[in-house]
Amino acid sequence: MNKQQLAAKIWESANKMRSKIEANEYKDYILGFIFYKFLSDKEVQFLKKNEWTDEYIVDLNEDDAESVQMVRQNIGYFIAYDGLFSTWIAKGMDFTASDVTDAISAFNRNINPHHKKVFEGIFKTLETGLSKLGETSGARTKAIRDLIYLIKDIPMDGRQDYDVLGFIYEYLISNFAANAGKKAGEFYTPHEVSLLMSEIVAHHLKGRSAIKIYDPTSGSG
Repeated sequence: MNKQQLAAKIWESANKMRSKIEANEYKDYILGFIFYKFLSDKEVQFLKKNEWTDEYIVDLNEDDAESVQMVRQNIGYFIAYDGLFSTWIAKGMDFTASDVTDAISAFNRNINPHHKKVFEGIFKTLETGLSKLGETSGARTKAIRDLIYLIKDIPMDGRQDYDVLGFIYEYLISNFAANAGKKAGEFYTPHEVSLLMSEIVAHHLKGRSAIKIYDPTSGSG
């Protein structure tokens, strides 16, 4: 999937959420589900590299303390089979919004203590904000199902010649949230400008064995 195709996929995902939430909130939901897919796929890839078959993965649950510990030690978190993104997709019409809340709750309690600073709270929007996606449980389920079905084809295998997550983040910020923080003095810096600034600084500092950078306004850049 090239950047143009990915941009179209993100736009379609955002379009599904139109009228449900503010445009500047799109990124929080879309990125949340995309990153959960990334972590879910990463765990499956790790297991398969360690000779776990699909049949074994189906039996993966929190009661298997040895497997939970092994996964947490190696990738920093654990997701049971029922909480995998691919399992949500496989459920089809049996998928419900509660599958997400249950999975996020389980994810939070299965973070490796040494990785708390990395993973704790990263899915806060999915924990507390799903009610915005529909007035009823059925409406929320449909909204989430539509969204994850769009997201499921986004490549997360690292085979692309560009940073997929980085591109998604920049696309969402530039198209839907660029104006959100201006009242607070926050501004989105286009990728091309950031790249030029980096090249200028790198040229100026070339040849130095060590450099120090102080930028209190770096934000997410």
